[in-house]
Amino acid sequence: MNIEELREYCLSKSGVTECLPFDEVTLVFKVAGKMFLLTNLDGDFSINIKNTSEKVIEMKEEHSSVLPGYHMNKTYWVTVLVDGTIPDSIIYRWIDESYLEVALKLPKKVRNELGIES
Repeated sequence: MNIEELREYCLSKSGVTECLPFDEVTLVFKVAGKMFLLTNLDGDFSINIKNTSEKVIEMKEEHSSVLPGYHMNKTYWVTVLVDGTIPDSIIYRWIDESYLEVALKLPKKVRNELGIES
């Protein structure tokens, strides 16, 4: 996976936008205005994604390239080093989970507009 594949995948999801709200090198993907993924545009390729506290513990225990979420709430966010040690299919599944974790907390009307069922 590279940054363009990541962008294409995230932007293909319903209601997703991208922006640079923090600085010129931190790309943020949001669903209905709520962050579900952050990535750096310089340096080593990594992503910050959200999940349940239980899943975050599991991810960190099973993969050495999953770290506590950099500058994020470490209970719900992890930083994943995209360095080839974790198969892309797993990273894509985690992106899906992050998107849903955020989207399912949106108001019902917004979820319905996005086609997301609870």
